[in-house]
Amino acid sequence: MASSLLSEFVRILLCAFVLSVRSSFEKKVLVHGAQITFPVCSLSPSINCAAPTTNVNSALNLVHKHGPGSQLFDGGPINHTKVLLEDMARVKWIQSKISNSISGTSDLKESNVSLPASYGSGGSSYVVTVGLGTPTKNLTLLFDTGSALTWTQCEPCIGSCYNQTEPIFNPSRSSSYANISCSAPSCIQLPSGTDQLTGCSGSTCVYGASYGDASFTDGFFATETLTLTPTDVITNFEFGCGENNQGTFDGFAGLLGLARDPVSIIEQSATQYGRYFSYCLPRSTSCTGYLTFGRGTVTSASLNFTPMVTIAQNPLFYGINITGISVGGNPLSIPSTVFSNAGAIIDSGTTLTSLPPTAYTALQSAFQKAMANYTSAPPIYPFDTCYDFSMFSTITVPVITFSFDGPINVELDWSGMFYWVNASEVCLAFVANNADTDGVIYGNTQQRTFEVIYDVPGGQIGFGAQGCS
Repeated sequence: MASSLLSEFVRILLCAFVLSVRSSFEKKVLVHGAQITFPVCSLSPSINCAAPTTNVNSALNLVHKHGPGSQLFDGGPINHTKVLLEDMARVKWIQSKISNSISGTSDLKESNVSLPASYGSGGSSYVVTVGLGTPTKNLTLLFDTGSALTWTQCEPCIGSCYNQTEPIFNPSRSSSYANISCSAPSCIQLPSGTDQLTGCSGSTCVYGASYGDASFTDGFFATETLTLTPTDVITNFEFGCGENNQGTFDGFAGLLGLARDPVSIIEQSATQYGRYFSYCLPRSTSCTGYLTFGRGTVTSASLNFTPMVTIAQNPLFYGINITGISVGGNPLSIPSTVFSNAGAIIDSGTTLTSLPPTAYTALQSAFQKAMANYTSAPPIYPFDTCYDFSMFSTITVPVITFSFDGPINVELDWSGMFYWVNASEVCLAFVANNADTDGVIYGNTQQRTFEVIYDVPGGQIGFGAQGCS
């Protein structure tokens, strides 16, 4: 046991040395046609990170909620079982909203482990810190393209509040806080963003939002001053001031909703930023990415767009059309109807990309064939294709490419192909849905290092390679 710990420690030191000099690291990454060779240690969450760069002021630092850059980081290891089960629950909840199947609901392949669904907080999600109120109080919020309402916990906790890292927001100490009337148009329209009817406390609008299980937030619908950066301030921002919040929320103060709905921050800031935003999710949980608002914020040198699709069952999600997948430069034999029948969305809060079984089987088979020289590792739910890379300093893997309507091709970063537990357990970061008719979700692992641009008025989503590292 002691020798294995020492070996892992030495591995981490060597990795840190390689990655401490950026030019040396880049020389270690070699592209051979449709294959790429890179250091195994670059998949580890403990890698050194280059600082993110943006050319705009309206940029928020974006960090993994389990990473050392997060206010929520407690110094302990990631509970991968909890993360993955929460992610599967989120997938199930989203699919119940967008599924094309007759029943309107869907399940992933069954597991003998269960965890309450946690749509709001599930999986490997990312957080940003914003300011709320006058004077401004900093709050760490989960940023979520699959949710519309922005909310935070508020004092007094009439029902109950879960534990969060920062002090709970107290509206009585803010000079810019105001409740919204029940008769206000925004109160009447709120159910489209929360999927629940609004209520009234006297003449004050009361909201409720639940996330498919016992997780919920209830409170007053109100306006406040939202500070993104010192020069980016949104006055009279409508949000949920939650005085009764329960469930599997974990440390963060609430959610920042970026979905397509009048209550989302995208619509509320339309006059300032033109319903245009982008983000870049970093390669490792140790690194920092960014979330930006407005045109003229693109930092990537190369950029390709695919049409933004409206999902009829739930138009707040950002739909996309996947047309194919290639492994090692070879297109997989997947009928085009497999993706078109299922429908797909892109989501910032879902960790793994979920594929129709027909597509997943083709991907798995081609990837396993290309990786035949590497030692397999036992499967870890929900993965069935895992490897032991502990004896390798570098590995060569086939490039996985997603094709989208446009047409455009997006070659995944190597970090977007794998889920790292440790050097002995590195898994192909995709899962199979239960049926080909279940909705496809393009998850955040596959989005790593890309600047992802949401041009809502233009009806398109862009992918810019090497947006961050």
